Amino acid sequence: METVWLLASEEGGFGLNFDILETNLINLVIIIGVLIYFGSGFLGNILSERRSTIEAAIKGAEDRQKKAAAALIEQQKNLKEAQARAEQIKSEAQGNAQKARAAVLAQAEKDVERMKASAQQDLTSQQERVLRELRQRVATLALTKVEADLPNVLTDEVQTKLVDQSIALLGGES
Repeated sequence: METVWLLASEEGGFGLNFDILETNLINLVIIIGVLIYFGSGFLGNILSERRSTIEAAIKGAEDRQKKAAAALIEQQKNLKEAQARAEQIKSEAQGNAQKARAAVLAQAEKDVERMKASAQQDLTSQQERVLRELRQRVATLALTKVEADLPNVLTDEVQTKLVDQSIALLGGES
């Protein structure tokens, strides 16, 4: 066998060494056997634990997924209820706004009518006051003019005639 090895080395090729002791094939078989014999239980336990852990994680994830789906359904239901309530509140608010608007418009109309009436009353009152002042002034001017002209116009004859006419009127009515 050495010759085969030498031939392979000299020729620059590849050769096989069939000497079992030199290659430690027996040592490798013994180590692999020991690992299989003693390690199979150890590796089996590790793989079994790993499998249990993975199964537990999958089951937990499935449980969480079911809970999340149930929570999602519940929240969607709550959302629909909240949206319905929001629509109801919106409708009520619009109705209240319309009522308030109508009330404000009615009050404004009443206020405008009251202001018009007040302005008309003020205008009438101002007209009456102005007319009263004007009459007073005209009467004062007329009296002043009459008092100024009276001594020239009212003579003794005219006074006597006026007194006689007044007596006749009084006497004729009795």
